[in-house]
Amino acid sequence: MSLRVLLVDDEPLARQRLARLLAEHNNYEIVAEAGNGQAALDWLRQHKADLVLLDIQMPGLTGLDVAEQLMDLLPSTAPRPAIIFCTAYDEYALNAFKVDAVDYLLKPIRKEDLSKALQKAQRWIEQQPNVQPVSISASAVRTHITARTHQGLQLIAINSIYSFQADQKYITVKYEADTGCHHEVLIDEPLKLLEDEFNQSFVRIHRNALVAKDKIERLETVDSRVHLLYLKGVAEGMCVSRRHLSALRKLMKAL
Repeated sequence: MSLRVLLVDDEPLARQRLARLLAEHNNYEIVAEAGNGQAALDWLRQHKADLVLLDIQMPGLTGLDVAEQLMDLLPSTAPRPAIIFCTAYDEYALNAFKVDAVDYLLKPIRKEDLSKALQKAQRWIEQQPNVQPVSISASAVRTHITARTHQGLQLIAINSIYSFQADQKYITVKYEADTGCHHEVLIDEPLKLLEDEFNQSFVRIHRNALVAKDKIERLETVDSRVHLLYLKGVAEGMCVSRRHLSALRKLMKAL
């Protein structure tokens, strides 16, 4: 079964080059092209894509705008397309991964870089519920994650982790060590896959953050637009997005 691809770029020549590169890979079908961000959103409201190759600098809505609005456009339980940003600018990388981009490629796109990005997208798509259902049994869920540090490989118990936060291409893991001190490490895993695997013990509070349910202490409203979640033993509050606020409140009532 071919994966449905939407190409979004305001430069026709850039779309043509991407189409040629994609043609060298099996199982990818370009189902539509869009010359700007609004056209892409309009198409996605009516149709389904498994993968979006998305430029950033475009007239009107930027690619980042499209990715962010797409997260709000679809229900949290609905499968979302994998997004690979294709741009001539490297300064948007941080914001790109905050909207759950699978990869970030710099133009001119190299064939080998696209191949690696497509492999990442394939793995991400396989985790989506309506594309290739994956049933993760309780025994299959990891009890530890592995992080590579300057001291070598480090095993971190899942029940010691406070939060996962997306930061550029990496995830910052905040956890409590055996000594009782708080530490941070970086891992190279998509936030969406972590959410899928650990959904019984972690909840998303922002597009770039998951927190441990059993570490939740209180929710404070700073003003009508800013809501901060405090975790046990952590002084600094974490921002909760409006999109996830209602579900978080419902969860906290049940805890």
